[in-house]
Formats: sequence, structure tokens, C-alpha cells
Amino acid sequence: MEKLWAGRTDGNMDKFADEFNSSIGFDKRLYRHDITGSIAHAKMLGRQGIISKEDCELIIEGLSGILKDIEEGTLAIDSTAEDIHMFVEAVLTERIGDAGKRLHTARSRNDQVALDMKMYIREECGEIISLLSELIETTADKAAEYKTAIMPGYTHLQRAQPVNFAHHLLAYCQMLLRDISRFEDTRRRLNVSPIGSCALAGTTYDTDREYEAKLLSFDTIALNSMDGVSDRDFVVEMLADISLVMVHLSRFAEEMILWSSWEFRFVELSDDFTTGSSIMPQKKNPDMAELVRGKTGRVFGDLMGMLTVLKGLPLAYNKDMQEDKEGVFDAIDTVIMCIKIFTGMVGTMKVREDNMLAAAKHGFINATDLADYLVKKGLPFRSAYKISGEIVTWCMDSGHVLENVPLEEYKKYSDLFDEDVYEAVDLKTCVEKRISAGGPGERSIDRQLEHIKDSLMCFK
Repeated sequence: MEKLWAGRTDGNMDKFADEFNSSIGFDKRLYRHDITGSIAHAKMLGRQGIISKEDCELIIEGLSGILKDIEEGTLAIDSTAEDIHMFVEAVLTERIGDAGKRLHTARSRNDQVALDMKMYIREECGEIISLLSELIETTADKAAEYKTAIMPGYTHLQRAQPVNFAHHLLAYCQMLLRDISRFEDTRRRLNVSPIGSCALAGTTYDTDREYEAKLLSFDTIALNSMDGVSDRDFVVEMLADISLVMVHLSRFAEEMILWSSWEFRFVELSDDFTTGSSIMPQKKNPDMAELVRGKTGRVFGDLMGMLTVLKGLPLAYNKDMQEDKEGVFDAIDTVIMCIKIFTGMVGTMKVREDNMLAAAKHGFINATDLADYLVKKGLPFRSAYKISGEIVTWCMDSGHVLENVPLEEYKKYSDLFDEDVYEAVDLKTCVEKRISAGGPGERSIDRQLEHIKDSLMCFK
């Protein structure tokens, strides 16, 4: 395909350099955004009288036909084209003649590609928000189903205090809600149109950038043309947002892997989201969760790659910025795939309440509640803490748990102990009496579920 920029040079590049320079292999996914942006640009040029009404109509008709043909599969994107912008313009000129050559008036590929990327990322923010909402809803439904399932809560991966399974799941819902808010912020911040900034210094034509921005649903225009073409903050923000989603999914995946192991057996993952071993017939491997955990690293790499590309670039546009695409495309594809997998995995997993409760009963996770029992009877907390620790040590030596320590044994440590101690250390009581806001008590769980429901309504 002939180079549309031939003039200062003859356009004949070394074959290897031409391939090295080309971005059509990956930026072809921007065809719809590129054509939509070009239609808006043509409308602005026609409205301002920069091109004739006839040429404007020819261009819009030609671009609409190209979009239709690509989407119907009757027009293949030429892999020898330098990029998607050149391909669309070349096909347009081939179809409608000289009118097609007028489309690029008052713009540059520099502001054109910035526009395409903003439109693409804006759209993908919406897609990811929708998928995250579905994952949150699925996780919250599972939490509502297991509001009374008691399990050990952990710190340092040691059994710490009793919670319910719902409370644990809803912690991830809160993380994912924050993720959605970050994509909302990114989408709002990037919604500034760069088109009309041209190469870096604007244009001598009497353009109407505000009108063009409005046609493309942007809130405003870039007020500095150099910033308009060189800004890639929105790409970094998108990659950072995705990286945090992957952190949260990876943490959740790690717990899924632990919970589904024979050592825990808190959950059983569906056959749809596990694999078997090629040699060990008893195995059921949580490969989907492990892949989510593993793919987190590649997304981090995409973010670090983009930061490194930008860190030393002088203003304005530099070809280095072509590297903004593959990383963000990869990260978006990866996070979308991982969210979809996770939604299915959470929705189909079986919860083993019996195993959770058994684990909770054998970790002395009600020791803090034993100390609180003494505090409520007037003993200073540090004294109560020491007594509880001594009783736990006695239990470990004698094979008891706090629930079945004889009352006479309790009284050896303090006269404050009475029959009501057994209710105080009952695991169900321990959970339900945690009435502080944000805790695992029933009222708190209901409040969390209501908050999630209300929050998701805002994103729809």
C-alpha cells in the first residue's frame, strides 16, 4: 500500500524497517473508533465550510460503507498498511476519489490516534464496570446464601477469630466496588477530546473543536494542543486500575486455592473450572484460579512497560507512544477474561459449612471472646488477656477446647467465671455479638448486602 506521507521521502522503506514501524497488526482493533472519529471530523469540516457540503457527504457515506463492510467481513484489513488510520484513508480515497484526500484536513495522526485510544478506553471502562458488577452481584448472592456459615477468620494465615463466610466474601465485594469507582474516575478524567490539536500546534483552519468533541460525547476539549497529542496519563490510569483489579482477583484466587485443598476443604470448585492430573487420578486442580493468579504478573508488566515508555519523553508526540497499544490491549483482554472466569467459578462453587465449622472449633479462635467475658465482669483487659492465654495453654496440653473446659477448671484461674461462660465462648454467640459497624454480626451483613445492592444500581 502506498505511503500517504510520501513526499519529503520517497516512501520506500527497508522491508524489515517497514514491518518494525507498522502497527496495523494490533491497532486494527481500533477501526470502529477511527471511522467514528473521522465521520465526526468530516461533519465539522463541512459545517465550518473547510470542505464542500458535497465532499462532506461523500466522505461520510464512504466511511459508513467501510465500517459496514469491515463488520460484515466483506472488507479485510490490509496487513501491509502502516496503521489503521492509513488503511481507512486509503480505502476511502480509492472508493470516492479526491474527496477522500480532504478528510485529513486540520488534523494529524498524532491527535487522531490519541482520539481513537480515548474512545476505545472509555468504551472498555464501561465493559469492565459491567463485568465487575456481575461478579460483585454473584459474590454477594453467595454471601447471602451463607450468612450463618461460621468459619475461622485468619491473620498471618493463623486461625484468629470467628467470622461467617458471608463476611469474608463481602470483603472482596468492597474491594471490587472500589475498583469500579476507579474506572468511573478514569472514564471521567479521560473524557477530554484531543482532536484538533493536530501534530502539536493546532491549525490555521477555522475549526470548531467543541462541536467535534460534542459529536463524539466528550465533555470538553484539551486546552493545550501539545498536551492533547502527548497525554497518555489515561492509558497509565487504565493499566493501574486493571492492575488493582488483578491484585484483588489474585488474592481471592489464592484463597480459593487454599479453601479447595484437602487441608482446608472449605469449598469445592465445579468441574467446569478445574482440571485433572495427567498421572494422579485423585487430583482436582484449581487451574483457573491459578491462571488468574499467574496472569496478574503480566498485567503488572503492562503497567510498568507503559510507565517506562513515558518517563523520559520530551514533548510532544514521539513514535515511542505507539507502544501504548499492545500493553493496554493485553491488559484489557486479560482482565475481562479473568473476571468472566471468576464470576463462573464463584457462582458454581459448593460451600462445605461442616468443614468450616470444624476448623473454627479447633483453633481457639474464641479466646478473645473469653477475655472480653472477663473484662465485662470488671477485670482489666491485660489481666483478662493473660488468663485467657493460660487457659488456652492448659487446653492444648489436656486436649480440651474452650467450650468444654470444666467450670471448676475455669474457676482456678478466676472466680469471675460462671455458667454463662459457655454461652460467651459459643462460636455462634461470638459472631453474633460482634455488633460493631462493619463486623460479621447479622445486622452488619444485611447492611453490607444492602449497600452493595444500592451501589450496583448506581452503575447500571
